[in-house]
Amino acid sequence: MELRPSSIGHGHGHNNSTLSHGSHGERASQDNTIRNPSMEYEQKIIEPTISSSWYGESEEGRDIEQQHNKQNPTQISITPLIVDRDERNGGNEHELHNPEVISNPNFSEDEDAPPPPPDGGWRAWCVCLAAHLVFMNSWGWVNSFGVFQTYYKELLQRPASDISWIGSITVFLLFFVGTLTGRLVDAGYFRLVFATGIVLQVLGVLATSLCKSYWQFLLAQGVAARWPWASRLVGSVSGGLIFTSLVRQLLPQAGFAWTLRAAAFIQLGTLLVASVLVKPRIKPRRSAPMVDLSAFRELEYTFYTIGCFSAYFGIYFAFYYIASFSRDGLANPLSYTESLNLLLILNGIGVIGRLVPAWLADRIGAVNVFIPNVIAASILIFSWIAVKDAAGLYAWAVIYGPIAAAIQSLFPTGLSLLTKDLNKIGVRMGMSFTIVSFAVLTGPPIAGAIIDRQGGAYWGAQVFAGTGLALGTSFLIAAKVVRMRRTGMGWMGKM
Repeated sequence: MELRPSSIGHGHGHNNSTLSHGSHGERASQDNTIRNPSMEYEQKIIEPTISSSWYGESEEGRDIEQQHNKQNPTQISITPLIVDRDERNGGNEHELHNPEVISNPNFSEDEDAPPPPPDGGWRAWCVCLAAHLVFMNSWGWVNSFGVFQTYYKELLQRPASDISWIGSITVFLLFFVGTLTGRLVDAGYFRLVFATGIVLQVLGVLATSLCKSYWQFLLAQGVAARWPWASRLVGSVSGGLIFTSLVRQLLPQAGFAWTLRAAAFIQLGTLLVASVLVKPRIKPRRSAPMVDLSAFRELEYTFYTIGCFSAYFGIYFAFYYIASFSRDGLANPLSYTESLNLLLILNGIGVIGRLVPAWLADRIGAVNVFIPNVIAASILIFSWIAVKDAAGLYAWAVIYGPIAAAIQSLFPTGLSLLTKDLNKIGVRMGMSFTIVSFAVLTGPPIAGAIIDRQGGAYWGAQVFAGTGLALGTSFLIAAKVVRMRRTGMGWMGKM
C-alpha cells in the first residue's frame, strides 16, 4: 500500500497507476487542499491508495495483490489533525477537517469500548452506595484501629510497638497486595475477588473475637480480615465513626467477643448489599506490566514517590496513638471511653478533608493542594508535643483530622497528574503504592518502639512522625520544581 504526498504530483504513468474501484478506473483517492497551520506552503492530503506497481501489471501480479488484500483486511485510517486557518480571520483556528477513512466493513471501532459510567438516576446512586459501603468496611475499619491499640495493650500486656504490628500489617496489605488483586479484577475476576474479600473480612473479624494470644490477633485481624479489595473514599470516614462508636458502646457492656461479632455482622450485611448493587462496567482486558522501571527516570515521579513514602511514616501515628496518649500522656488522663471520643472526632471531622481538598484540587491541581497539607500535618505533629490537657488535645484532633484525610485522598490523585502516558497510570500507581506500603508497615511499630524505649513518653515518637512528614514535604516540593523547570510553568501553575 502506498501513501502518495501531493508533492509527487498526479502522474498517471504505467508504474503509478492506482487500484480502481470500478470498471472505469476511477481514482480511489480525492485531493483535499488545506493550509498547514505551522508552515507557509499548501499541502494536499490524499487518501491512501494501493499501487499496482508493487506487484506489477501482469496477471500474476494481480493475483498476488488480491491474495495480499484477502490476508490483510485490517482497517486503514488516516486522521490528519491539521487545523485549517482562514487568512480572512487573522489566521485563527476555526475548523478541523474531517478525516477520510477507508475501513473494513466488518470492523467496529467501538466494539470493545466500555459503556459510559452512570451519570444520575437510580443506577448511579446504587453505585455510589455500593462504593461507600465497601470503603466503609475497608479503610473505615483501618481508621478505627486506635480503639484496639489501647485495648490490646492492656489485654495482652505487650509493648505498644508489638500491638502496632497488627494494625500496620492491615494497612500494608491494603497497599501492597491490592496491586495484585487489581490485576485479577482487570482480567475479569471481579466477582471472585469481591466474594473472597467478603468471606475473609467477615471470617477474620469473627476469628478475632475468639483470639486469646498475640499471634492469634496478628493473624486473624492483621492478615485474614484484610483481603485488599477496595480503596479509599468518604466511606472510610463513616466506617471509622461506626466501628469506633460500636466498640465504645458495646465493649464495656457486651464484652470483647460479642463486640467483634456485632462488627462482623454489620460488615456481612453491608457488603452483601454492595455485592448486589455493584456491577463491573469495563470488559476484561489484558493488564499492563506490573513494573515500569523507566518511570524512575522521570525525576518528578521519583521525588513524589519518595516524598509520599517518607510522609506515610508519620501520617497514621495519630490514628494509632491519640487514644493511648490521652490516657498516658496528659496531666489529667482520660478514661477509656473518653479517649475513644478523640478517635470519633479524628475520623468524623475528616469528611471535610475528603471533600474540600478534592474541590480545590479540581481548580488548582492536586499536588498544589497536597503539599500544603503535608506541611501542615508536619507542623501539627510537632505542635502535639506541647499539648498537655484534654481541651488542647480535642482542639488538636479537630484541626489534624481534615488534614490527615486530605493527604490520604490526594496521594493517588497527584500520581495520576504526574503520568504523561495514561496507559501507564495503573502500573505507576501500583509501584508507588507498593513502595509506600513499607512505610505504613513499619512507621507505627517504630513509633511504638520509641515510646517503649522512652518509658512511655511520646515526644520522641512525635518527633519521628513529624520528621517523616517534613522530609516528605521537601521531596514533594522537589517534584514540583522539576515539573516547573521541564514545562516552564510558575509556582501557581496547576499541577
